[in-house]
Amino acid sequence: MAKKDLNAKAPAGERGSVSAQPRLHQRAAEIQRYGTVSHMLPLDLEEPVRLEMTEQLNLLLADTMTLRDLYKKSHWQVAGPTFYQLHLLFDKHYGEQSELVDTIAERIQLLGGISIAMAADVAETTRIERPPKGREEVPVQISRLLDAHQIIVGHCRELASRADQLGDDGTNDLAVSDVLRTNELQVWFLSEHLVDEPLVHAEDSRLRNAS
Repeated sequence: MAKKDLNAKAPAGERGSVSAQPRLHQRAAEIQRYGTVSHMLPLDLEEPVRLEMTEQLNLLLADTMTLRDLYKKSHWQVAGPTFYQLHLLFDKHYGEQSELVDTIAERIQLLGGISIAMAADVAETTRIERPPKGREEVPVQISRLLDAHQIIVGHCRELASRADQLGDDGTNDLAVSDVLRTNELQVWFLSEHLVDEPLVHAEDSRLRNAS
Protein backbone atom coordinates (compact mmCIF):
# COMPACT_ATOMS: atom_id res chain seq x y z
CA MET A 1 0.00 0.00 0.00
CA ALA A 2 1.40 3.38 -1.05
CA LYS A 3 2.18 5.96 1.64
CA LYS A 4 -0.09 8.97 1.86
CA ASP A 5 1.39 12.40 1.04
CA LEU A 6 0.11 14.19 4.13
CA ASN A 7 1.67 17.51 3.12
CA ALA A 8 -0.06 17.47 -0.25
CA LYS A 9 -3.49 16.93 1.38
CA ALA A 10 -3.00 19.73 3.95
CA PRO A 11 -4.55 23.12 3.26
CA ALA A 12 -2.21 25.62 1.58
CA GLY A 13 -1.90 27.74 4.73
CA GLU A 14 -0.77 24.76 6.80
CA ARG A 15 1.97 23.55 4.46
CA GLY A 16 5.63 24.13 5.34
CA SER A 17 6.86 27.64 4.48
CA VAL A 18 10.54 26.70 4.03
CA SER A 19 11.73 27.26 0.45
CA ALA A 20 15.02 27.37 -1.42
CA GLN A 21 13.76 30.31 -3.45
CA PRO A 22 15.47 33.60 -2.42
CA ARG A 23 13.10 36.41 -1.49
CA LEU A 24 14.55 39.19 -3.60
CA HIS A 25 14.05 42.97 -3.85
CA GLN A 26 12.81 43.40 -0.30
CA ARG A 27 12.37 46.87 1.21
CA ALA A 28 10.98 48.07 4.52
CA ALA A 29 10.98 51.08 6.79
CA GLU A 30 14.16 51.88 8.75
CA ILE A 31 14.30 50.28 12.18
CA GLN A 32 16.20 53.29 13.56
CA ARG A 33 16.71 56.76 12.09
CA TYR A 34 20.18 58.26 11.68
CA GLY A 35 20.96 60.80 14.38
CA THR A 36 19.09 58.93 17.11
CA VAL A 37 20.19 56.59 19.88
CA SER A 38 18.48 53.57 21.40
CA HIS A 39 16.67 54.18 24.68
CA MET A 40 17.38 52.67 28.05
CA LEU A 41 20.71 50.98 27.30
CA PRO A 42 22.43 49.75 30.52
CA LEU A 43 25.59 51.81 29.89
CA ASP A 44 25.28 54.30 32.75
CA LEU A 45 25.37 57.11 30.18
CA GLU A 46 22.37 59.41 29.79
CA GLU A 47 20.71 59.71 26.39
CA PRO A 48 21.81 63.35 25.82
CA VAL A 49 25.43 62.30 26.42
CA ARG A 50 25.17 59.44 23.96
CA LEU A 51 23.51 61.70 21.39
CA GLU A 52 26.34 64.22 21.60
CA MET A 53 29.06 61.61 21.53
CA THR A 54 27.62 59.70 18.56
CA GLU A 55 27.27 62.95 16.62
CA GLN A 56 30.92 63.83 17.23
CA LEU A 57 32.07 60.28 16.57
CA ASN A 58 30.25 60.26 13.23
CA LEU A 59 32.08 63.42 12.26
CA LEU A 60 35.35 61.74 13.25
CA LEU A 61 34.30 58.63 11.33
CA ALA A 62 33.57 60.59 8.15
CA ASP A 63 36.97 62.28 8.29
CA THR A 64 38.73 58.99 9.02
CA MET A 65 37.00 57.24 6.11
CA THR A 66 38.03 60.12 3.84
CA LEU A 67 41.64 59.96 5.04
CA ARG A 68 41.64 56.19 4.55
CA ASP A 69 40.52 56.60 0.93
CA LEU A 70 43.00 59.42 0.37
CA TYR A 71 45.76 57.03 1.40
CA LYS A 72 44.56 54.44 -1.11
CA LYS A 73 44.42 57.06 -3.87
CA SER A 74 47.97 58.10 -3.00
CA HIS A 75 49.07 54.46 -2.88
CA TRP A 76 47.83 53.87 -6.43
CA GLN A 77 48.92 57.16 -7.98
CA VAL A 78 52.29 57.92 -6.34
CA ALA A 79 55.18 58.49 -8.78
CA GLY A 80 58.87 59.36 -8.77
CA PRO A 81 62.12 58.13 -7.22
CA THR A 82 60.48 57.38 -3.86
CA PHE A 83 57.66 55.38 -5.47
CA TYR A 84 58.47 52.05 -3.84
CA GLN A 85 58.87 53.37 -0.29
CA LEU A 86 55.77 55.57 -0.42
CA HIS A 87 53.71 52.96 -2.27
CA LEU A 88 54.24 50.62 0.70
CA LEU A 89 53.95 53.31 3.39
CA PHE A 90 50.68 54.67 2.03
CA ASP A 91 49.19 51.18 1.95
CA LYS A 92 50.36 50.49 5.51
CA HIS A 93 48.71 53.68 6.72
CA TYR A 94 45.58 52.80 4.72
CA GLY A 95 45.32 49.52 6.62
CA GLU A 96 45.73 51.25 9.98
CA GLN A 97 43.07 53.84 9.12
CA SER A 98 40.73 51.03 8.01
CA GLU A 99 41.04 49.50 11.47
CA LEU A 100 40.20 52.87 13.03
CA VAL A 101 37.11 53.16 10.83
CA ASP A 102 35.78 49.89 12.20
CA THR A 103 36.66 50.83 15.79
CA ILE A 104 34.90 54.22 15.59
CA ALA A 105 31.83 52.81 13.83
CA GLU A 106 31.41 50.06 16.41
CA ARG A 107 31.72 52.59 19.24
CA ILE A 108 28.85 54.56 17.69
CA GLN A 109 26.71 51.45 17.46
CA LEU A 110 27.66 50.42 20.99
CA LEU A 111 26.38 53.77 22.28
CA GLY A 112 23.05 53.07 20.60
CA GLY A 113 23.62 55.32 17.61
CA ILE A 114 23.84 54.79 13.85
CA SER A 115 27.24 55.01 12.19
CA ILE A 116 27.59 56.80 8.88
CA ALA A 117 28.44 54.32 6.14
CA MET A 118 27.87 55.26 2.50
CA ALA A 119 30.32 57.26 0.39
CA ALA A 120 27.80 59.95 -0.55
CA ASP A 121 26.94 60.57 3.11
CA VAL A 122 30.63 60.65 4.04
CA ALA A 123 31.33 63.20 1.28
CA GLU A 124 28.58 65.46 2.65
CA THR A 125 29.93 65.24 6.20
CA THR A 126 33.72 65.28 6.03
CA ARG A 127 35.73 68.46 6.57
CA ILE A 128 38.69 67.20 4.55
CA GLU A 129 39.27 68.92 1.21
CA ARG A 130 38.35 66.81 -1.81
CA PRO A 131 41.36 66.08 -4.05
CA PRO A 132 41.20 66.14 -7.85
CA LYS A 133 40.59 62.90 -9.73
CA GLY A 134 43.97 63.15 -11.45
CA ARG A 135 47.51 62.42 -10.30
CA GLU A 136 49.46 64.90 -8.19
CA GLU A 137 53.11 65.33 -7.26
CA VAL A 138 54.42 63.55 -4.17
CA PRO A 139 54.85 66.73 -2.07
CA VAL A 140 51.23 67.66 -2.79
CA GLN A 141 50.02 64.16 -1.95
CA ILE A 142 51.84 64.22 1.38
CA SER A 143 50.69 67.75 2.15
CA ARG A 144 47.07 66.75 1.55
CA LEU A 145 47.47 63.78 3.88
CA LEU A 146 49.06 65.95 6.57
CA ASP A 147 46.26 68.52 6.29
CA ALA A 148 43.72 65.72 6.77
CA HIS A 149 45.62 64.38 9.75
CA GLN A 150 45.67 67.84 11.31
CA ILE A 151 41.87 68.04 11.16
CA ILE A 152 41.51 64.64 12.82
CA VAL A 153 44.15 65.24 15.48
CA GLY A 154 42.56 68.54 16.49
CA HIS A 155 39.11 66.96 16.67
CA CYS A 156 40.46 64.04 18.71
CA ARG A 157 41.80 66.38 21.38
CA GLU A 158 38.49 68.25 21.58
CA LEU A 159 36.47 65.02 21.63
CA ALA A 160 38.65 63.44 24.32
CA SER A 161 38.31 66.50 26.55
CA ARG A 162 34.53 66.67 26.07
CA ALA A 163 34.08 62.93 26.64
CA ASP A 164 36.05 63.24 29.87
CA GLN A 165 33.78 66.07 31.03
CA LEU A 166 30.68 63.99 30.30
CA GLY A 167 32.03 60.83 31.94
CA ASP A 168 32.23 58.83 28.71
CA ASP A 169 35.49 57.07 29.49
CA GLY A 170 35.17 54.64 26.59
CA THR A 171 34.98 57.40 23.97
CA ASN A 172 37.80 59.27 25.70
CA ASP A 173 39.99 56.18 25.55
CA LEU A 174 39.14 55.54 21.88
CA ALA A 175 39.92 59.13 20.91
CA VAL A 176 43.30 59.14 22.66
CA SER A 177 44.59 55.56 22.66
CA ASP A 178 43.37 54.53 19.22
CA VAL A 179 42.74 57.48 16.92
CA LEU A 180 45.03 60.20 18.25
CA ARG A 181 48.12 58.04 18.77
CA THR A 182 47.77 56.34 15.39
CA ASN A 183 47.41 59.66 13.59
CA GLU A 184 50.30 61.25 15.48
CA LEU A 185 52.61 58.41 14.46
CA GLN A 186 51.51 58.61 10.83
CA VAL A 187 52.09 62.39 10.83
CA TRP A 188 55.68 61.78 11.92
CA PHE A 189 56.31 59.26 9.14
CA LEU A 190 54.83 61.58 6.52
CA SER A 191 56.46 64.78 7.69
CA GLU A 192 59.96 63.36 7.40
CA HIS A 193 59.40 62.90 3.66
CA LEU A 194 59.04 66.67 3.24
CA VAL A 195 62.42 67.50 4.78
CA ASP A 196 64.61 68.99 2.05
CA GLU A 197 67.75 66.88 2.39
CA PRO A 198 70.19 65.73 -0.34
CA LEU A 199 69.87 62.10 -1.40
CA VAL A 200 73.42 61.43 -2.68
CA HIS A 201 75.86 64.33 -2.16
CA ALA A 202 76.11 65.82 1.32
CA GLU A 203 76.03 69.61 1.46
CA ASP A 204 78.29 71.70 3.65
CA SER A 205 75.95 73.14 6.27
CA ARG A 206 77.91 76.40 6.22
CA LEU A 207 77.25 76.86 2.52
CA ARG A 208 73.58 75.96 2.96
CA ASN A 209 73.12 78.51 5.75
CA ALA A 210 74.93 81.15 3.73
CA SER A 211 72.53 80.74 0.85
